[in-house]
Amino acid sequence: MQISDLPYPDPGVPDARSGPRFLVWLGRGQIGGQLKSLAWGLVHFSGVAGLPYAVGLGVGAVVDRDSARLLLVGGLLVLLGVAIAVGDAMLHRTAVTNWITAAARVQQLLARKTAELGSALTRRVAAGEVVAVSTGDVEKIGWFVEAVSRFLAAVFAVVLVCVGLLFYAPELGVVVAIGVPVVALAALPLLPRATQRADIQRDKAGKATELASDTVAGLRVLRGIGGEELFLSRYREASQEVREAAVRSARMWALISAVQVLLPGALMITVVWYGASLVLDGRIAVGELVAAFSAVATLLYPLRHFEEIAMAYSFSRPSAKRAARVLSLTRTDAAGARPVAAGTAQAPAPGGDLYDPQTGLLAPAGRFTAVVCGDPDLAGRLAERLGGHPMDDAATDADGPSVLLGGVALDELALDTARTLVLVQDKDPVLLSGTLRELFNVPASGAVEAGAALDAARCGDVLDALLQAAPDGVGDPMDARITERGRSLSGGQRQRLALARSLATDPEVLVLDEPTSAVDSHTEARIAEGVAALRAGRTTVVMASSPLLLDRADRVVLIHEGTVAAIGTHRELMRGEPLYRAVVTRETDDEQRVARLELTRLEEELTEIEESA
Repeated sequence: MQISDLPYPDPGVPDARSGPRFLVWLGRGQIGGQLKSLAWGLVHFSGVAGLPYAVGLGVGAVVDRDSARLLLVGGLLVLLGVAIAVGDAMLHRTAVTNWITAAARVQQLLARKTAELGSALTRRVAAGEVVAVSTGDVEKIGWFVEAVSRFLAAVFAVVLVCVGLLFYAPELGVVVAIGVPVVALAALPLLPRATQRADIQRDKAGKATELASDTVAGLRVLRGIGGEELFLSRYREASQEVREAAVRSARMWALISAVQVLLPGALMITVVWYGASLVLDGRIAVGELVAAFSAVATLLYPLRHFEEIAMAYSFSRPSAKRAARVLSLTRTDAAGARPVAAGTAQAPAPGGDLYDPQTGLLAPAGRFTAVVCGDPDLAGRLAERLGGHPMDDAATDADGPSVLLGGVALDELALDTARTLVLVQDKDPVLLSGTLRELFNVPASGAVEAGAALDAARCGDVLDALLQAAPDGVGDPMDARITERGRSLSGGQRQRLALARSLATDPEVLVLDEPTSAVDSHTEARIAEGVAALRAGRTTVVMASSPLLLDRADRVVLIHEGTVAAIGTHRELMRGEPLYRAVVTRETDDEQRVARLELTRLEEELTEIEESA
């Protein structure tokens, strides 16, 4: 795989049972790139390992005044230099390719999982952790994947130098062969504490990122209540905790680096001192001493890769663990839910009812059904469940059956099929930056034009505002640009544009969660009329508590404590269901008692009038 070939046609199915298993799976997935990087690493480090012996041969040729041998050594040095230069350039190229392709694979997997889980992802994993995994953790995982091949090539060079010295200068070779493993493994006792401190740093950084993202998302509200300084002080404290943790982690890694410098230096001094005594005794030649000294000096370079692989693994292991945790999530509740055989069922025939066995909610095909819940959070979770996700609530049965569409379980359908059949718009929809035309460039049946959807959502004033803010020369509001997340629009304008986009897709089943919560009553009444007219003959489910929307529904279902409590039209339920009336009108218990007494009084007066007549 080359960088130009990205993205992957299929990133594969990861082994997300643990962080180390995920790293192994990534390595196996690009074994060709790893072997290529290792091959160039061997060329590079073989040249590095051969330099000391070439230098020793050159010194010996000078001492012996052998010009022919010196010429051969010069040619050998040129050959080694070419091997070092070419090998280093290609090793860097292939290693970076491994890094980028591994990071791209992880990002594709995370993007696919995000698309699969939808808004249910942030209910199972903190938003800050999702951000950390998709940004910093991806780079750390890629770092370890690319460092493996360079580390293996460095190991080969170290072994080659030690074995070569054993044959070239046995007395000094024994000292080097004993000292090098000690140098290479000296940092191992320090790694657990360094890893622990690095984990603490990443945890604190994740919390700070989550606090920052929450603050940015609620900045408008914070400004309204004057809470900017409060949250700024909280972020300062979190940032300082991250800084302190980073300093403590850096101290430990600095100690490891110091050990990696100190011990090789001590080994070099030992070799020089012992080698000089051997030269004075006439037991080795000067060229052999120079070769041994050069070999030990050369080993400092490959030994640095031992420290790097330790750092890379220490940083990537918790990152891979977090990524594996996200990638292991499924469309059903992770806590003991039954396994999903996604893609095993055939799509149901058009015109089937939507039924939730867990709550008893039935949305007849082709009808406009409104659902009233006393708990807004429960309404949001129910909307997600109707889209094929679990309610993810401890108060409900996590092992309950899936929502059925036309008698077919949604979680047994392929994800693309389920999303085509049922579209869920949550109460806080997101608008991506781009033109309005690009906003409506989404998979759709083609039966509903963008203009009709915008008209049904009553977006006329939104189009005027976009056109007014557009640069000169833009005459079509569909070519007007929307800023990131629609920040230039009000909450009601964003909500109506998102509703129009959902209407334009024309799914078989459309589930809307409080689609008019940010608009005024007059606009809400017109939207209710437009949606009812445009979705006539199509299955529509709306989570709402507004009488204006409820009065437009063909049937209204009251959900109380997770199950269906009453069914009827809005006016029927208002007359005969006190619990429904309390939710819709937001009456208190005292107000309900007064209303019941007033109703009783009116009924008694009506009875007296009828009897007197």
